[in-house]
Amino acid sequence: MSKLELEKYITQSLNMALAMNGETSYTNSFSIEISEEGFSFIPRTPAGYVISDELYEKIFLIANASLYPRYTLLKQNSAYFIPRETDDIHMQRALFFPWFKGISERLVVEDLEKFSEGNQSQQISIMQNLNLNYNKVNSIIISGQSGSGKSYFTAYLLETLYRISRLIIIDPKRDSPSRWARAHNIPVIYPQANRSKSDFVSQVNESLSDVLTLIYERQGILYENPNHDFEHLTVVIDECLALSEGVNKQIKDSFMSLLSQIALLGRATKIHLILVSQRFDYNAVPVSVREQANVLIQIGNISSKTTQFLFPDLNPEGIVIPIGKGTGLIQVIDDEHPYQVLPLLTPTFYMEEGIL
Repeated sequence: MSKLELEKYITQSLNMALAMNGETSYTNSFSIEISEEGFSFIPRTPAGYVISDELYEKIFLIANASLYPRYTLLKQNSAYFIPRETDDIHMQRALFFPWFKGISERLVVEDLEKFSEGNQSQQISIMQNLNLNYNKVNSIIISGQSGSGKSYFTAYLLETLYRISRLIIIDPKRDSPSRWARAHNIPVIYPQANRSKSDFVSQVNESLSDVLTLIYERQGILYENPNHDFEHLTVVIDECLALSEGVNKQIKDSFMSLLSQIALLGRATKIHLILVSQRFDYNAVPVSVREQANVLIQIGNISSKTTQFLFPDLNPEGIVIPIGKGTGLIQVIDDEHPYQVLPLLTPTFYMEEGIL
């Protein structure tokens, strides 16, 4: 399809479905302009319709469905205005709809161990068309209800990170992360049968305190040599709510404080957090931890209710999300990716029996 044909196709889709008091392209009320990065809706003002967030949302809903699967529109939290290079005041502004070609495609790994061994870079493959540079990752937050595929995806991340980062694994449920750690001879912190929950969280706090001490040590090294290259260290906590609920207040406050400090100070010293939980309200982690995370992942059922903690300003209506386990939304906030939320399909992989 040529550029002109695509412009006509989008224009026709909007003419047929966009109710604007009889205003259409046939009445010269708007036009469509295509670029590599997306398309522009150019209103001719003064207009007989309101150019607002509501209009932007309507255009998104129509165009995203019409363009699927050739293009995926990137959802915005509000109307995205851009100026146009023209002296005509009637056409000096446009609503812009960024896109990427194609759709999100699931990564299928036949042998995860061999796949991870072959990855000698600092890249983590998430989908066919999405890789993360771990040097630019601060914290990763993974949310989703029970059975959504969180543990499966966490096992993928552990196997991938095993060769590029030292790992500290905290597993309150003694579930798949513990089995993975046992298979790889990596120490894991989990509840012991003869210890109370507060005693367990105290043990977690001791480990997090050691991590914070290491951050301070590395900061001192960076002060003398800003180009010093450190080994990655990743703290993985499965089911944060299981740690923060039902424990002594003083111990819980210490846990929250340590987590906040690591999230705030860890990036420059290559110390990362991977946090997994069914939800991320204030009981699971402090708000500052959520704000510092630059990889946000919501797996499972997607609605305004499930996205309220990781994507509070996002209206997920209109985003085309495939059906099945391990699907949802992802947002990567760095200088290599668009800040918009993308449909996510977590990798399918095969590894040792008994871990999952």
